Amino acid sequence: MKTRIITGVVAALLFIPLVIIGGLPFTLAVFLLAAIGMYELLRMKKISIFSIPGLLAVLALFSFLLKPEWAATITEYTGYTKIEVVYMTVLLLLVYTVVVKNRFTFEHAAFTVLAMLYLGIGFYYLIVTRDAGIEYIIYALIVVWLTDTGAYFTGRSFGKRKLWPEISPNKTVEGFLGGIAAAVIAACLFQMFMPVTDSYLFLIVVTIVASVTGQIGDLVESALKRHYGVKDSGNLLPGHGGILDRFDSLLFVLPVLSLLHFVG
Repeated sequence: MKTRIITGVVAALLFIPLVIIGGLPFTLAVFLLAAIGMYELLRMKKISIFSIPGLLAVLALFSFLLKPEWAATITEYTGYTKIEVVYMTVLLLLVYTVVVKNRFTFEHAAFTVLAMLYLGIGFYYLIVTRDAGIEYIIYALIVVWLTDTGAYFTGRSFGKRKLWPEISPNKTVEGFLGGIAAAVIAACLFQMFMPVTDSYLFLIVVTIVASVTGQIGDLVESALKRHYGVKDSGNLLPGHGGILDRFDSLLFVLPVLSLLHFVG
């Protein structure tokens, strides 16, 4: 527990200033986090990030993360759009299965492409949300962190009914509901000091959706790790696991906030 607390404090001291600064430093940090996330995902499938498929995946991932103005500039000079880069990546991965005589299979190629889309979309919206305004990214972080904290303490104190034991044995229905309640309370308090919308009703509805989505994102990560037989996605953060272990909820929440037209 001591290691977990120290790691959490150090990580917060490094990440929060970048959130406040925003701009290029924050964007570059997101690129780095996404690359580490790709490394962790590919490692579960026993694909080296330094292999040809790994490097192709990182290239496509970075193209996904480009801000619209950056992507437009690159398209102007190269003639290639983001989606065309993804198309080329898919084709090259399939060609690679032939070159290596199925040592790298269609299944590996599909996993690599899905990993790129999962991380690319999620981390892209991390950049977009910060660019929309610091209040939106802080709101998202509060919802995710308070959902996690509320679920943990409510589950420990009152949890009796298992939420999804086949995927995450320690999560309970009571913890799931407690996490939502904690997120709603925290969001309403945040709204008093840094408004993110004109309607408290809309705020509460969005927060409930975001809290539920975040917990689903956490379950998806748990299902992935359980399938590939790993306890944590990585060991970069002692006591906390890897980057995906810390950002799994955000990768689901941020795109949903945009789809609900909440961010902006």
